[in-house]
Amino acid sequence: MMRSLFSGVSGMQNHQTRMDVIGNNISNVNTTGFKRGRVNFQDLLSQQMSGAAKPTDELGGVNPKEVGLGMNIASIDTIHTQGSLQTTGVQTDVAIQGNGFFVMKAGEKSFYTRAGNFGVDNQGTFVNPGNGMRVQGWMAQDLEGQLVLNTSTQAGDLTIPVGSKIEARATTNVNYACNLDKRLPEIPEGATEADVSKATWATEFQVYDSFGQQHTLNVSFTRVPGTNNQWQATVNVDPTEAEAAQTRVGLGTTDGTGNTFIVNFDNNGMLAGATDTAGNASATEGNVALDVSFNVAGANPGEDGEPYRQTFSINLGEIGSVRNTITQFSEKSSTKAYEQDGYTMGYLENFKIDQSGVITGVYSNGANRMIGQIAMATFANQGGLEKAGENTYVQSNNSGLANIGVSGVAGKGKLIAGALEMSNVDLTEQFTDMIITQRGFQASSKTIQTSDTMLDTVLNLKR
Repeated sequence: MMRSLFSGVSGMQNHQTRMDVIGNNISNVNTTGFKRGRVNFQDLLSQQMSGAAKPTDELGGVNPKEVGLGMNIASIDTIHTQGSLQTTGVQTDVAIQGNGFFVMKAGEKSFYTRAGNFGVDNQGTFVNPGNGMRVQGWMAQDLEGQLVLNTSTQAGDLTIPVGSKIEARATTNVNYACNLDKRLPEIPEGATEADVSKATWATEFQVYDSFGQQHTLNVSFTRVPGTNNQWQATVNVDPTEAEAAQTRVGLGTTDGTGNTFIVNFDNNGMLAGATDTAGNASATEGNVALDVSFNVAGANPGEDGEPYRQTFSINLGEIGSVRNTITQFSEKSSTKAYEQDGYTMGYLENFKIDQSGVITGVYSNGANRMIGQIAMATFANQGGLEKAGENTYVQSNNSGLANIGVSGVAGKGKLIAGALEMSNVDLTEQFTDMIITQRGFQASSKTIQTSDTMLDTVLNLKR
């Protein structure tokens, strides 16, 4: 009789715990990145009244007689299913689609979270503004003029240098992909300026010196007299100040005295090579690039007392190719110097985060620079993580060690900027579970009430 009382007590106590978990789930229905909890029950040890007996020659086997002693909680699981994504439009908000956690630090202690409502503090550090924990990742490093991310090193704090400036960059490469109309005539002997203009195709593009000053690069193409598929190109940086600029062109050198070169085409209109008219050098295979140099106005002279000269390359494209290469077809000539890598000084105005967590700075001069990359962590058993409050988890003995790396690698999900992951709590499921839990609690209380009535009947036998 007393066993049924304690069974009822265990039922009521553990259903209360289940109700506590449901209440916590419902209260966090709008908590960013929250993962709902689930309570699993199991029966307690049973008291054996008689054991089992195996069959004999005369009788069959007998099953054991056991009386259960109630129930207890087997586990309270954290269900890490994907929550819905909510678009916020805030550039510092980041959601995870798939497995993984953001890594944050408070001092030297690491925390993990699915809530990506981040921001920037007054020092530019990428943080969770709700608790000040610092988001971990890798900062881009300058390696021989190239920004690289070494994600094999330990992750550290991320800093967004808002308002910082980057130095001007001199142009080092200009890429051409124009077409020269096969139908353009040669320049006749004794040609007038108007005749030269009709037979010349000029392209202009803006380049930059080491101060960030803008210069006009003019390349004029005219057909070489007496030839079918040769054009002479004349290069001038700032044509209106050609005497001061002293533009020079060459293959592998700019020490010559000329500013012209010859472009050769095959009978299919493809680039066949180029010839340096000053140094008589030729390029007949692979990519064709000519070196150009000019005097930089306002610069200090070199150690030899000569004017400071800047060098860059004019890339005509790959021999035998059409894509991004200068060609000669019977179509209208096109002006297309489509790319150069110089720019003026600029200030960081904005930044964006892509699906791999790479943070790219957008500067006022139009340049984009890689700033860093957000780190992600996965665990062998994410259900073993311990909740530490404030939407965070910490590593436990049963979670396994954090595997920290970049998104999209080793089972890690992708990142979506301008969005947040919502709670995975389903109110319909929780309210249904609440009804079931309430009924279980009531049924356990009825067990106690009925057992008490039966005990009262036993006590009244004496009367």
